[in-house]
Amino acid sequence: MKKFLKRSLFNLFLIVLTAFLILPEGNLSAQPGKGGRGNRGGGAKAGGRNKPATHQTPNRGGNAGASQRPNRGNSAVTRQRPNRGNTPATHPKPNRNNGSMANRTPNRNNKVNSRNTNNRNTRNINSGNRNVNVNVNNSVHVRNNRNTLVRRDVHRPYTRPPYRYGGHRYYCYQPYRYHPYRPFAWGPAWHPWGFVIATLATTAIIISVENQKYHYDQGVYYQQTSGGYTVVPAPVGATITTLPANTQTVVVNSTTNNYYYGGTYYEKSGSSYKVVAPTAGTLVPSLPEGGEEVTIGSQKYVKFGETYYQPVQQDGKDMYEVASVEADN
Repeated sequence: MKKFLKRSLFNLFLIVLTAFLILPEGNLSAQPGKGGRGNRGGGAKAGGRNKPATHQTPNRGGNAGASQRPNRGNSAVTRQRPNRGNTPATHPKPNRNNGSMANRTPNRNNKVNSRNTNNRNTRNINSGNRNVNVNVNNSVHVRNNRNTLVRRDVHRPYTRPPYRYGGHRYYCYQPYRYHPYRPFAWGPAWHPWGFVIATLATTAIIISVENQKYHYDQGVYYQQTSGGYTVVPAPVGATITTLPANTQTVVVNSTTNNYYYGGTYYEKSGSSYKVVAPTAGTLVPSLPEGGEEVTIGSQKYVKFGETYYQPVQQDGKDMYEVASVEADN
């Protein structure tokens, strides 16, 4: 009987001890005025366990109390997304755009400049971008003194005083009237002096003048050179049977006309046409490519070989008059 009582008392003691240990986690924390583990933030209202006070959502936002999860709140502040938002400031997209624009624009401009330069050179070499395999050989010196010296019309005296400059006198029948030099194109078969072509057309013929051999084709005269065939001034005395297409009739004086094509003058000689030197006072409506506009004192002339053309106007139309140039004695 005594053993039974001792065992019962011992069991009761264990029960009381266990209850005592459990009470601080339960009822004791709910008593007002007494701090428990769940009331470190200054106490809670009576009525049982206050989970919202212990695990409030705002604590994660950084406004945590002593009993709330300060570590998570502080980590949220440390790991704020604005740090990721600062990344674009370090590597902004505008830098990529600006870089591409800065790099691409100069390249385009350089290409445009190189193309514009090549086009101009090609035009000069190919004489207007004609579709022929030709170029200009600047090393070839053509003999143009004999072919372009002006003939003086002794039967037609000048009524106007000459223009004097630099020890020379420039005679013309018409008053000086400047207009810019614009070369006239006689067609794809015509080429300026110094022009080189690799091969001749089958229509070309051979003409001999003073033991010099020339090749003639459609109003253009060639001589054979190392690079092919070079265009030269029409040799005075050369004779052809048919005038080239688009030949113009020009008035030399009241009794004489010439036939004019590409800077070359022809006179009728029997059933043929003979190349002659230009006559002073002849008016022509246009000049071919290859002339040079030169300034002599206060006036400008177009020099074509050794012939000087003065810009004039007749009946409201721009013309050129062959000037007679003489040296002062």
